[in-house]
Amino acid sequence: MPDEHPAQVDEALLRGWRLPDPGGDKSDRGTVLVVGGARQTPGAVLLAAEAALRVGAGKVQVATAADTAATLAVALPEAFVEGLPVLHDGELAIAGADRVLELASAADVVLLGPGLGQPQSANLFAAQIVPHLGTRLVLDALGTAYLTGRLDGVRHLAGRALLTPNVSELAALLDRPEEDVSDDQLGAVRAVADATEAVVLGGGEVSYVVRPGGESWSCDSGPTGLATAGSGDAKAGAAAGLLARGATPEQAAVWAAWLHARAGEALQDAQPGFLARDVVRSVPRMLHRFEAC
Repeated sequence: MPDEHPAQVDEALLRGWRLPDPGGDKSDRGTVLVVGGARQTPGAVLLAAEAALRVGAGKVQVATAADTAATLAVALPEAFVEGLPVLHDGELAIAGADRVLELASAADVVLLGPGLGQPQSANLFAAQIVPHLGTRLVLDALGTAYLTGRLDGVRHLAGRALLTPNVSELAALLDRPEEDVSDDQLGAVRAVADATEAVVLGGGEVSYVVRPGGESWSCDSGPTGLATAGSGDAKAGAAAGLLARGATPEQAAVWAAWLHARAGEALQDAQPGFLARDVVRSVPRMLHRFEAC
């Protein structure tokens, strides 16, 4: 039976749920493949990929719009960057799906969704990829459009999927008014987790993590300054990086939510007007301080 009252995420809980040791070799720390970024939004995959590296992933690959791939490779020299064909509006074309699957076959974690801009295009693109994946998967932002109308679409992954929808994306998944979802965010997160059989990290001022049919956790989402463009990409990238280190989907989600919130708090005090790129650099500092205690 699911718990009615989520466990509050705090330092005591996390000290009893330590992350796996990242190990010394980059191959031991896992490979993350970040897929997304329309022509107009290369920054989303940049933020996600850098966040994955900074929390301990050993290698990061990025599959994104061919128009921006070279620039992205220079901006993130630590990553392998593959250019994918795009549609006339800049969204990723399904013609690139086979190349994504080739890359995914050697990855430990696939993060799909950051920077995708059109739900219909995102749905069509993801539908050529997700059913053929056998690795751990994070579906973020409009990557979740793939599940609209097909909530069983990640069940074949048998507990290896993590979904990170915001409130409006939760509403789309459940075909409910956004106001209703806002009024009962935990109930909405739990409904999506049960329907998809995936771990879900979602919410607004409070972040909820729910295992399908089981445990749940709550974490305050940090200061309002985190409600800015790219912040969710940073959180999703951190979760993918922790998965690559060997965390379970629920552990990666809980830790990513807590680290993201605490990083925002630290920045709010020291650097008012901070941006998502600042969060990417603050998260690993929070992780280091905690793990060093």
